[in-house]
Amino acid sequence: MAEDMSIESYLAQGGVLTNPTNVPPRYRAELMKLMTTFVDSELAGAAGFADVINAGPGIKERIAAAKIVLEKTDNADRVLKIMGEFGVDGDRYASHHPWTARLGRDADIGASRTEHDMRLAVFNYPLEGWSDAVVMNLLMGRAVAVQMAEFSMVSYQPLAEAFRAVAPVEARHAELAAEGVTKLAESGDTAALQASVDYWWPRVAASFGAADSTKADSLKAMGLRKSTNAELKTRWEAETKSVLDGLGLKAA
Repeated sequence: MAEDMSIESYLAQGGVLTNPTNVPPRYRAELMKLMTTFVDSELAGAAGFADVINAGPGIKERIAAAKIVLEKTDNADRVLKIMGEFGVDGDRYASHHPWTARLGRDADIGASRTEHDMRLAVFNYPLEGWSDAVVMNLLMGRAVAVQMAEFSMVSYQPLAEAFRAVAPVEARHAELAAEGVTKLAESGDTAALQASVDYWWPRVAASFGAADSTKADSLKAMGLRKSTNAELKTRWEAETKSVLDGLGLKAA
């Protein structure tokens, strides 16, 4: 960075930061929010999926589910280590929140958070059995793919590198979910699968945040976003509808 250039100008022109020592306060706050949301969502998602491992119809499915739980926890740990460089106690953090806590199935909180932690709202809803969990994992897995493509380009280099490592792991989770949904559909379980799509679609859609958010410009200036919430959601809708069509299912 040129000595006569402010950090704000440097970031606005596509610059990157590499350690906590030169991170300005506002940037730090938004960066911590991004990392916390990811870590909390991964840990809450893993906790919820762990409860349905033994509901898998066969050994292969149970192994896949257990692997997803392990890898989501590992993904959280990867980013939590970066948070540790900002002073976060990773060991205390992992045991501090009730990751298994869920609201009622009929609750409707939109994109709002609860008092539990910073998990995306979708991870506050309970899974109901194997097919429901697989559908949720498919829809949310596609959403994560869109979000990872976005966040793999953030201006904080260590985090961008972590997200680039996480992206293919999360992509494989979505692939496993698609395989699971395909197998269930072939067994004639289409009605139950469609009911789960109808339930989870609006809740996953809400994870992209408000379409009219006013923070996009400031986040873009800091290099923490390149697309708006609406653009990311539209991308997810198009890609996921195509996947569902191939499975004989319809978006809600």
